[in-house]
Amino acid sequence: MMLLHTLFDALALIAALAVYRWLPIPGPQGSPQASAQPWQAHRLYIASGSLGATAGAYLAGTANLWLSGIPGIARSIEGALAGAIIAIEILKAMTGVRGSTGLRFVAPLLAAIAIGRIGCFLAGLDDMTYGTPTTLPWGVDIGDGVARHPVQLYESLTMAAFLAVFVTLVRRGSEPVLRTGFYLFVGGYAAQRFLWEFLKPYGTVIGPFNLFHLISIALIAYALIFARREAPRSCSTLVRSSP
Repeated sequence: MMLLHTLFDALALIAALAVYRWLPIPGPQGSPQASAQPWQAHRLYIASGSLGATAGAYLAGTANLWLSGIPGIARSIEGALAGAIIAIEILKAMTGVRGSTGLRFVAPLLAAIAIGRIGCFLAGLDDMTYGTPTTLPWGVDIGDGVARHPVQLYESLTMAAFLAVFVTLVRRGSEPVLRTGFYLFVGGYAAQRFLWEFLKPYGTVIGPFNLFHLISIALIAYALIFARREAPRSCSTLVRSSP
């Protein structure tokens, strides 16, 4: 089963690279994300994001296992996203870069998550991302004789739908999306992840909330704060372009 997981991880990477290469993403006039200039000019951003993502993935994944009373080492997509954001925002502050620089990576990330989560589902119990028992007709037995919520597929379908809407709005040149698309992705991902976490048998940290609930709340706060910061720029651009 884990072989299937590895296969879908590879497919997710290929899909992300293909979307990054073939889906043109324009940037708002005057924004630092236009033509992805900061990423070409400062390769430290890519290195920093990769290191942050790796650290965040293993720290969050392994901590969640520990809190759930399960020995071992694990990775987490949400932990990787949080780690990459922390690393890149620190680097942006150090280099004086303002504004969003992540729009170019939204569609590749959405495609990768949508495909990668299918691998998590096919891995069954070994992946430890399965859902809680359910009596709903679409409950799935992943090898232990218990019908469970296919939470991995819930996330996969949500990300696929998000990708379709995002690409449509970008192709239409929606200025708010071009300005705040990365923050919309972070907030949207964290919000749906917050909901699905109630359907997972993880150990809790505070009340009914597990570690990923808390990370989701932090990511939603980050998205709201930074999207609000970009909003005045979007409005001013729309005013200047009005006849």
